[in-house]
Amino acid sequence: MSFPDKPIAQLLGATGPIHAVTYSASPGTYILTGSSDRSVRLYNPSSLSPPPPTPQSSSITAKPPSSPQIPQGRLIQTYSAHGHEVLSLAVSADNARFVSAGGDRAAFLWDVATAQTIRRFAGTGTTGHAGRINAVSFGGLGDSLVVTAGFDTTVRVWDVRSGGSGGAKPVQVLAEARDSVAALVVRGPEIVAGSVDGRVRGYDVRMGRVVTDVLGASVTSLCLSRDGKTVLVGTLDSKMRLMDRENGACLKTYGDAGWRNEEFRVQSVLGGGERYVVAGDELTAGSDGDVDGRVWAWDLLTGKMVARVRVPWGPGGMESRKRVLGRDGKEKERKNVVSCIDWKEGGYGDQFCVGGTSGVVTVFGTG
Repeated sequence: MSFPDKPIAQLLGATGPIHAVTYSASPGTYILTGSSDRSVRLYNPSSLSPPPPTPQSSSITAKPPSSPQIPQGRLIQTYSAHGHEVLSLAVSADNARFVSAGGDRAAFLWDVATAQTIRRFAGTGTTGHAGRINAVSFGGLGDSLVVTAGFDTTVRVWDVRSGGSGGAKPVQVLAEARDSVAALVVRGPEIVAGSVDGRVRGYDVRMGRVVTDVLGASVTSLCLSRDGKTVLVGTLDSKMRLMDRENGACLKTYGDAGWRNEEFRVQSVLGGGERYVVAGDELTAGSDGDVDGRVWAWDLLTGKMVARVRVPWGPGGMESRKRVLGRDGKEKERKNVVSCIDWKEGGYGDQFCVGGTSGVVTVFGTG
């Protein structure tokens, strides 16, 4: 398939940066987003509204719109219970539930249809996370477990079926990491965790075994291949590596002189039927001056860059979000750091979506 580089929808409604995006389970009809405005939103990106009209100006020096007019996906539901920013989302296989987590130090289990929280996994005292939760995932037979990874260096496993709310203890705590655990993937009895301490740890909870691979640089993103034999690891040295999970060998490294990831958690995924490695862009100092974001794509096998796609900031009327006060008190242009990404159908669909500091999620397809 050709790389889906055409913006086909924008998802609006958030009043702050987007930290998490995920498609619903197969067939991936819907998209969930998590924001710094403490809300989770559910969209149908295919149920489109026409783009808003471009504001008219009588000035002969008026600039043309900085981004093309893109249809807007339909906002279906807003889920509000968090008291802090939402940093991670996961959807159950039956699409009836999802779990969200972030600055609350708790994971919230939601009923999609009623928009109500079913459970809250926080623990009490030392049984819960001592800092924000960076990543969350379902696990176990029938999504009977919720797995959380936190700033407090631990991974915690919670039983969805246990009674009580909030005070229930985790059934397992994995505490081998020496720094914040930033990324998490669960596959069958395996939990793979990436930490700022530069390690990727693979746990077989059934066998009680852990295998550690040393990357050196802080790990902020993980994406397993469908067969589970390889994992794409994103690190804060402006590199992504495809690792062989059996022997820990690095099969291929991806990067570019113009692509930087040294400060923020910028997620990367496998897409196009695992033909591409795709990542956002933190737009570090020294970039080309464009406030719009970028998505980069590499060929999985050759490691060559195959696409660099502009991510428009948003529709007209959102220009006010581009201006922020700097440390010197002067107004500066805010860049669209593209930090979160998800590809439909676990990397095998025909589209992907991205979000970041603009507060707008852009969906890309082949048109």
